[in-house]
Amino acid sequence: MATERYNPRDAEPRWQAKWSEDKVFETDNADPREKYYVLEMFPYPSGRIHMGHVRNYAMGDVVARYKRARGYNVLHPMGWDAFGMPAENAAMKNKVHPKAWTYENIATMRGQLKSMGLSLDWSREFATCDVDYYHRQQHLFLDFLEKGLVYRKNSKVNWDPEDMTVLANEQVIDGRGWRSGALVEQRELTQWFFKITDFSQDLLDALDELDNWPEKVRLMQKNWIGRSEGMAIRWEVASGSEAGEVTVYTTRPDTLFGASFLAIAADHPLAKEAAARDEAVDAFCQECRHAGTSLAALETAEKKGIDTGIRVKHPLDPNWELPVYVANFVLMDYGTGAIFGCPSGDQRDLDFARKYDLPVVPVVMPRDGDAASFAIGDTAFTDDGVMINSRFLDGLSTTDAFEEVANRLSSQQLNGAPQGERKVNFRLRDWGISRQRYWGCPIPVIHCDDCGVVPVPKKDLPVKLPDDVSFDKPGNPLDRHATWRHVACPHCGKDARRETDTMDTFVDSSWYFARFTAPWEDNPTDPSVANHWLPVDQYIGGIEHAILHLLYSRFFTRAMRETGHLDLKEPFKGLFTQGMVVHETYSIGEGLQREWVAPADLRIEETDGARRAFLLSNGQEAKIGSIEKMSKSKKNVVDPDDIIGSYGADTARFFVLSDSPPDRDVIWSESGVEGAHRFVQRVWRLVSEAAERLKTVPSNPAKDGDGLAISQAAHRTLKAVQGDLDKLAFNKAIARIYELVNALAAPLTNVAAGQGDAAYVAAARNAAEILVHLIAPMTPHLAEECWSILGNDGLIAKTDWPQFDEALVAENEIVLPVQINGKKRAELTIARDADQNAVQEAVLALDAVKAVLNGQAPKKIIVVPLRIVNIVL
Repeated sequence: MATERYNPRDAEPRWQAKWSEDKVFETDNADPREKYYVLEMFPYPSGRIHMGHVRNYAMGDVVARYKRARGYNVLHPMGWDAFGMPAENAAMKNKVHPKAWTYENIATMRGQLKSMGLSLDWSREFATCDVDYYHRQQHLFLDFLEKGLVYRKNSKVNWDPEDMTVLANEQVIDGRGWRSGALVEQRELTQWFFKITDFSQDLLDALDELDNWPEKVRLMQKNWIGRSEGMAIRWEVASGSEAGEVTVYTTRPDTLFGASFLAIAADHPLAKEAAARDEAVDAFCQECRHAGTSLAALETAEKKGIDTGIRVKHPLDPNWELPVYVANFVLMDYGTGAIFGCPSGDQRDLDFARKYDLPVVPVVMPRDGDAASFAIGDTAFTDDGVMINSRFLDGLSTTDAFEEVANRLSSQQLNGAPQGERKVNFRLRDWGISRQRYWGCPIPVIHCDDCGVVPVPKKDLPVKLPDDVSFDKPGNPLDRHATWRHVACPHCGKDARRETDTMDTFVDSSWYFARFTAPWEDNPTDPSVANHWLPVDQYIGGIEHAILHLLYSRFFTRAMRETGHLDLKEPFKGLFTQGMVVHETYSIGEGLQREWVAPADLRIEETDGARRAFLLSNGQEAKIGSIEKMSKSKKNVVDPDDIIGSYGADTARFFVLSDSPPDRDVIWSESGVEGAHRFVQRVWRLVSEAAERLKTVPSNPAKDGDGLAISQAAHRTLKAVQGDLDKLAFNKAIARIYELVNALAAPLTNVAAGQGDAAYVAAARNAAEILVHLIAPMTPHLAEECWSILGNDGLIAKTDWPQFDEALVAENEIVLPVQINGKKRAELTIARDADQNAVQEAVLALDAVKAVLNGQAPKKIIVVPLRIVNIVL
């Protein structure tokens, strides 16, 4: 019988209301079942969700629904990473308060996420700008401060003079502020720091234990932490400076005889001394201070320097003097702010030496090289090898040369101390958390002229942000607030000043996963509850957060352990980084006249495999461009509301999960979405048309007869999909579900037509219900609708995952490789229970075997049961 088409506009809100009414996804901390904590990186409330959000949260929801069905007590919460500059920028641009802008956006995005049918525990929702949340963050800050994990010092920062705020290195682009475009200045400000370097070695070592993290993420973290074993070498100043020496850290003391210069940072004491007497050096140092200081900026910028006039003595030859340059690729924050340049062994040093006509002496050659002819061209030799042109080191391996130099410099004296010292160095630096802006968590300290820096007593927390602020001028409104800034000192009672810097928003997202475990607690956590739920079993988010967010979160769990708020080191047991959602770009015009066009404003036509795009407004043809990440600037975005409104949430979810492996980008296409929609309608049609008859019999798989093939297909798919979902292979699971639907199409159509006996119908019902269970994590509304029409009581969202029947999943045939004299010649497909004689007969009947035997009888046939067949001639 014909049925109505599946109507998501009716079904989806109805089931969402039912889930909410029954509190299906609210998690009880006292539930005795085994826990499973799944968490997607929470969103910034920018205004509306995008298709990247749909993919990220659909993946997490599949995991949550699947694990809930498998009997776990699942925690799957949602919140908002709500502080930050965009809200202040909106305040300045639109004359709206950051709080109002943020909470309006949260309301909009909450509604959009709910329309996706996500199985979230909304009862635990919070935003990091909620006073309740940042109150507990201030509590943590004070505990860290008391434990010695927070300190204050003068630090060089990137200062945007227009926005009047500190910028991270990555926010300085070609020497200018990423938002304002103003030339960035280097300033010394007093900043607050978290002592993340206290855990450098532990953060590095523990990466080896994170087996469920992508290897590329672990490698990125290792490189960021940057442990190196080398030497701190003291070079005696020969002339040009009153300083007696300069210390260089190097990982390659074996290449000292290839040194041709020292390079120092623009803020090194020797550079400041040289700049004070030389205007050219001073101007160059100023230029360096306006350049970007991120690694990417340093690597791509032209390598430049200036001779300071200072000369130093070579530590292994006091008669050999080297020039000291200020160089734009050396930073005070790394190592000692000074390096020695070995152009033959480092490409950066080689480029620098060629530019300034400095010596290039090869000191390491390949092991099979010829010392008399080996030379350095345009490429440095950076591999290990054999020492040359290095006096007493010649002929040694680079490893042995390292040891020889290390031993010699360790015993050699300069000014009464060893000239060289073995040292382990880390690239990781302490985390500066001070930000000169309003919309962030206030740092809970008070500055008193008599008492110094005084922590706000915990009884006086929270330090709330004042609402009555003005954004009519650049800079931090807290600095010019008439009353908020002024406060009595908690120690002496005299007039004092609040700290007006707020915390880096990375702080907010570094412990939210712990707060979700008990967001109603007066303390930051309930340690027993946090220890129960943590670590997060499955964390899902973008690769762009692979370094800082994850590293800071790992620091926070260690710091919270030190302060008694929880008892574990690692916050995330499993990590998955999903790919982006990408889309074609469309444009009209060329060059500066080019305008980007949104997909919704186009009509796409395809003729003989050729695709063309035309504006809906006037029929003008648009150029179809490259496939890129969805972005507002290029207008290649698709509004999730449009897709959900047209096709339903299940279609959107199914498409972003099915189109490609979850760790790779998914290409958005209208045809792909339509295909997902057709699948939803097909499942509904097959199940609903057979439902009246399926309801008349109990669900029961067939062991034999006409229904056996139905049951085998369903149970084998069930087993395979379980394995796929356990590995987050969503696209593979969906491919198997497509195959199962194809296999069930004829049986369900037969049932709908009144064909088949009771056992056949029972097997069909069992298979249909397995299908509904399999699609439930991906298309939960459709699954509920199908579950209901099959006559089942209750919600499938609260129903246990089915068990596959071992007898039905056992394969009746196996494939045996066939070798002749040890070389594989063929494969034999045969019944699993075939005896040895039957295997031998079948092997000898294979065409490939007969061709090799060419009529002769084999000496021996060796059958290894269920594994392999060997024929010996």
